[in-house]
Amino acid sequence: MQVVLYIFTCILQANLQINLNTMKTKQNILVTGASSGFGLLVATRLHNSGYNVIGTSRNPGKINVPFKLLELDIANDDSIKSFSNELFKHISQLDVLINNAGFYLSGLAEETTIEQGKQQFETNFWGTIKLTNELLPNFRRQRFGKIITVGSIMGLFNFPSAAYYGASKHALEGYFKSLRFELNEFNIKVAMVEPMGFKTGIISNSFVAEGKINDYDNYRGKIEKFSKDLFENSPEPTPVINTLLKLIEEKDPTFSHPVGKGASVFWAIQHFAYKTFENSIIKNINKFNN
Repeated sequence: MQVVLYIFTCILQANLQINLNTMKTKQNILVTGASSGFGLLVATRLHNSGYNVIGTSRNPGKINVPFKLLELDIANDDSIKSFSNELFKHISQLDVLINNAGFYLSGLAEETTIEQGKQQFETNFWGTIKLTNELLPNFRRQRFGKIITVGSIMGLFNFPSAAYYGASKHALEGYFKSLRFELNEFNIKVAMVEPMGFKTGIISNSFVAEGKINDYDNYRGKIEKFSKDLFENSPEPTPVINTLLKLIEEKDPTFSHPVGKGASVFWAIQHFAYKTFENSIIKNINKFNN
């Protein structure tokens, strides 16, 4: 009799484990900007791990991916509304939103036009916020969910030639810090990932300041060489993808997750020894004399 009970208990535990694994792997996860960079990598990894992944792209017909890809331009209000309607034709609930869509605008602050700066914010900040707000009623009805936003280490501190990009990422940090408090009572978790520089193709898809001011010619040359060296020697983005997967699996993740060599050290130095941080950046830039 004891043997029969033991066997029955083992079978029951095995079935329970299978059901738990199925519940975990069948979560519905939305990844914006999933046609390249972090978005493509994490969406593919999640799909291969058994999650139900829906990615977004402005031109979904131009890329072949193993997961469902829907059209979305987060800088367009009509596109956001149409996308939301289409999304819930494919799923009945959304477990995780990964805000990843955006672009990189490089250039010295004074040489960057205000219109370019507005476009940077319209996508990186306002687009992210508008999409999040569009999906929040569904999260609140569910009384659970996760919103994970891919920011940047430049949202915690910044470098030259990235004034508007860094500003847009700083703005996301402030917004989602507040939203985290407001959604706590609905069991909706809010977190951010702040990567250092990684090989993602962000530079090849970037925009450059349109202006040129002669006084900056020497400094601009050094910055361009500094930036080129920085990105060419960046590591593979595996640590960022691993961090995103960990946050999906964690029951109650903390808010901020800097990723990359020296990320936490830079954060501490910036707050407690800013002059040291500043001098280090200047020294590294000045290595690239014209």
